[in-house]
Amino acid sequence: MRIRPTCSRTGLVVMAALPLLAATAAGTPARADTPAPHGRSAVPGTAPEWTRSSADQGRERADAPVTVRVYLAGRDQKGLDEFARRVSDPASDEYGHFLTPQQLAERFGSSDAQNEKVGRWLHSSGLRVTSTNRHYLTAEGDAADAERAFGTELHTYRKGTRSYRAPAGDVTVPTDLTDDVLSVTGLNTAPSKVRPGRPKPQDTLPGPGGAFVNSGPYSAYFGANPATGTPAAYGAVRPYVIQGLNGTQLRTAYGAAATGLTGRGATVAVVDAYDSPTIGDDVTRYAALHGDALYTKDQLLRYDPAVWTHTAPPDVDPEGCDAAGWYGEQTLDIEAVHAVAPDADISYVGAASCYDQDLIDALDRVVDQHLGDIVSNSWGEPENASDPAFDRVYQHLFKRGAATGIGFYFSSGDDGDEVENTGTKQTDMPASLPWATAVGGTSLALEASDRYRFETGWGTLKSVLSADGTTWTDLPGTFNGGAGGGTSARFPQPRYQRGVVPPSLSGANGGRNRVVPDIAAVADPNTGFLVGQTQSFPDGSVRYSEYRIGGTSLACPVVAALQALAQQAQGSPIGFANPSIYARYGSAAYHDVVDHPFGPGTELAQVRVDFNNTVDASEGTTTSLRTMGHDTSLVADRGYDAVTGVGTPTAEYLTSYDCPPDRRPGRHPND
Repeated sequence: MRIRPTCSRTGLVVMAALPLLAATAAGTPARADTPAPHGRSAVPGTAPEWTRSSADQGRERADAPVTVRVYLAGRDQKGLDEFARRVSDPASDEYGHFLTPQQLAERFGSSDAQNEKVGRWLHSSGLRVTSTNRHYLTAEGDAADAERAFGTELHTYRKGTRSYRAPAGDVTVPTDLTDDVLSVTGLNTAPSKVRPGRPKPQDTLPGPGGAFVNSGPYSAYFGANPATGTPAAYGAVRPYVIQGLNGTQLRTAYGAAATGLTGRGATVAVVDAYDSPTIGDDVTRYAALHGDALYTKDQLLRYDPAVWTHTAPPDVDPEGCDAAGWYGEQTLDIEAVHAVAPDADISYVGAASCYDQDLIDALDRVVDQHLGDIVSNSWGEPENASDPAFDRVYQHLFKRGAATGIGFYFSSGDDGDEVENTGTKQTDMPASLPWATAVGGTSLALEASDRYRFETGWGTLKSVLSADGTTWTDLPGTFNGGAGGGTSARFPQPRYQRGVVPPSLSGANGGRNRVVPDIAAVADPNTGFLVGQTQSFPDGSVRYSEYRIGGTSLACPVVAALQALAQQAQGSPIGFANPSIYARYGSAAYHDVVDHPFGPGTELAQVRVDFNNTVDASEGTTTSLRTMGHDTSLVADRGYDAVTGVGTPTAEYLTSYDCPPDRRPGRHPND
């Protein structure tokens, strides 16, 4: 899978990903719905659904090269599941009694014997084990070896305008390896022509990417500056957008300032692809310019892989991730966390590329070394584009994290229900995983005093000013971005959502399924956050500048930072937070966000001016009206909803963690 970050500077869709590479395990050929042959066990999620409706172009060449990763299940998966549930349940006597990384490895990690056992099986099948670690083995061979090992034929399928290799059915492993093999990835080549994971040591990180600059006029706060001279919309002339929120405003809006909490004692890990070469100078300068606390020695530490891969943009390399395009994401994440939780430590953990296996490596590093208590991840892709072979890998990783007091937060996406982006209504991954906390988005309005005024669900319609300046064309306009959410087609409803999520949402796909998001914060790029970053300008200069940014890539680090404050209030790590988040549902802990806070039919909108060349007015500007609270088919209404989850945090949410055990909320364990 090639994943892209979810930040948005323009309000346009910027979150997308290509299908990932994956599959798993051994025997005679079997379709996903065919029982595994005698003596073998199927590994779930290893036959891509798209092969059923794609044109089968025949069997892969026997000598075609194949590279796979065989992920290890570790010891006592059921024991890990149960332990992670108990320590995450605020009503359990074992709540918060986490393991150290060493205890986790000794109790639930893979053993040398398990590693050797899987290695011998791969070798006996004709595959060469090229590398191993505590989480997986990498093996190479040809298609014939892979078919022998994993018990399914490899075929070429036509998907859209291109052809990809994929397993013809669920792969299997020998029965005596059922408890040892978690998943296998690499058999499915959609969409890459070359297998991710073959490092290109010559790859180096590029310099800063092309510049983006906001154009005024601005409002000092929501509604402050009417766009005089533009046509009325919904009965009134609408105001200009703000220049961008800062940390003081976010801390005031979500109650942090009132509590005095600063995140002291907590560590937030930020995981993205690559590592901006100017990040240290940028975040230091930004903090000084905006009155944030200055970074103390070792408050921000960076952990990078040995090599970078796929750094080129896609127009240069079809597999490329555009490394420079991730620098803005990294900058936003770090500056937002520090602005809201100024005393929290930050670990930046860079992935070697934007592909699943490299991002998983980075997340594994967080768990193995306990590089953070709270992990912010502002990236993802549509659920149908993701390869389910990675589902078990992510879930196992998140449970290991929960066992050691680590919670994983993921942005819910910037394309609403994904219909306009993909043609299919769906949620995003990895946010949809039941052991992740999915963060949705809002549009946030403050008073002149920075006090909270209102929020709507983030969903924007864009209407452009006519050439003669007298009308807004096609009012209310077309969808321009909104928080991801909805009902997963892949995962059953976790217990913590029961009694909170309406049956109309959980049952939208039949049965009772996981619904996202869980919680929310500001995401609308028109009510977004001001960031500072070194950028490359058309005149050849490379310099620090600031611009407003949004997306659920903003909401995720804001919520992660607020969780650092809650951890400070509790005096210990929260770990996997969803049981605690849902236990507070319906209380003063949350703003209950709706799309139309001033009543049905009362539309809210803002005027925005953009440079046509993204940096200055030399090539003109475009003026548009941005109507709020219209997130595709998703609706933010009273109670839990699929745009904002349970709502956005208040001061009461933060201080509610400062309570003795006998006052903890009722039991809502995960399952």
